[in-house]
Amino acid sequence: MQVSVESTSALERRMTIGVPAERIETEVNKRLQQTASRAKVAGFRPGKVPMSVIRQRYESAARQEALGDLIQSTFYEAIVEQKLNPAGAPAVEPKVFEKGKDLEYVATFEIFPEFQVASFDNVEIERLQADVADSDVDNMLDILRKQNTSFENVDRAAENGDQLNIDFVGKLDGEAFAGGSAKGTALVLGSGRMIPGFEDALVGVKAGEERVITPTFPADYQNLDLAGKTAEFTVTVNSVAAPKLPELNDAFFALFGIKEGGLEGFRTEVRKNMERELRQAIKSKVKNQVMEALLASNPVEVPKALVSNEIDRLRAQAVQQFGSNIKADQLPAELFEEQAKRRVLLGLVVAEVVKQFELKPDEARVREMIQEMASAYQEPEQVVSWYYKNDQQLGEVRSVVLEEQVVDTVLQKAKVTDKQVSYEEAVKPAEAPQAA
Repeated sequence: MQVSVESTSALERRMTIGVPAERIETEVNKRLQQTASRAKVAGFRPGKVPMSVIRQRYESAARQEALGDLIQSTFYEAIVEQKLNPAGAPAVEPKVFEKGKDLEYVATFEIFPEFQVASFDNVEIERLQADVADSDVDNMLDILRKQNTSFENVDRAAENGDQLNIDFVGKLDGEAFAGGSAKGTALVLGSGRMIPGFEDALVGVKAGEERVITPTFPADYQNLDLAGKTAEFTVTVNSVAAPKLPELNDAFFALFGIKEGGLEGFRTEVRKNMERELRQAIKSKVKNQVMEALLASNPVEVPKALVSNEIDRLRAQAVQQFGSNIKADQLPAELFEEQAKRRVLLGLVVAEVVKQFELKPDEARVREMIQEMASAYQEPEQVVSWYYKNDQQLGEVRSVVLEEQVVDTVLQKAKVTDKQVSYEEAVKPAEAPQAA
């Protein structure tokens, strides 16, 4: 077998492979022998069909099958011989594909980039430090109460925070428009659920009142037919209900699975959850900074094939997330290209850190992570057991732990500054990078 390799770009390789005719005929004959042992031909007993008949009937198909298998196997032999690491399936172009002649074909493909991860010495990381104070627990209790607010009908003018039950009909230039009308809609004033001006115009209404309001749709409204236009809504108020916060009692605690310990027991459980959230938030922000630093310090060219595969994954995720009837391949690739490149590059860099520092998942940390996740459930041991009986889920946890070990490896050499902040600041989501 003859092999020659040409570099057509930094990552693309054009490999010409020649396979001797003798090897092709050996493979063809092998398939014909296999066919002869089982072929059923009228006038002959099974296994007794003359080879001349077998060749006449089946040689063309056997040759096509042999050539396909030879291309696959010789390509693999060639990349092993040339010590190449393809980043996707090759595009194969036959040059000589004739009976009795050597097979010659060209395989064009990309390889994974070879690089050394840049030094971590200049990486700067800000690591937040925070505690859960009693006042933070108090605030969380208020949030939980508000999330479980009930409403009671009142006979007074509506205020912000009240819930209205309304019917409304919207019109543009005197004509009703699609999606502009509804009946029996529950609306909390001040929630920002409706377009600007709609809720404000209903402050002060009473049950049974009809009010005409004229809010304006935002200039960037998703429906371009309505964007920037002023509509007229006739709103009928069916009821006005005031918010009522639940009491901190056993019935409320039971909503969260807390049946013993009263208020102190509930506060203890809430604090545990807040501390867990705090640890995860701090860890996540450090990890994001590390990953950003790895991306910035390793501007490596990425294979187009990997980017294309990642775009397809992102398309599928988008369709699944939004439940659209559109097919994934109908979404423009350009929408996902930058994010796909970023994810591919980050994957390559992280993999190189793992390889360079010979990292393997720390099984003690894997178990610790599973136990921490399981602690949020009523029967944690069952959750731990479930993870260890499911290879896919266990593999995902191992991948997360391995990423954490990559972060730890970077932090050992990076310049890390600790910053004391409040609980609220620590758990506040970080702004997403523009490239994402």
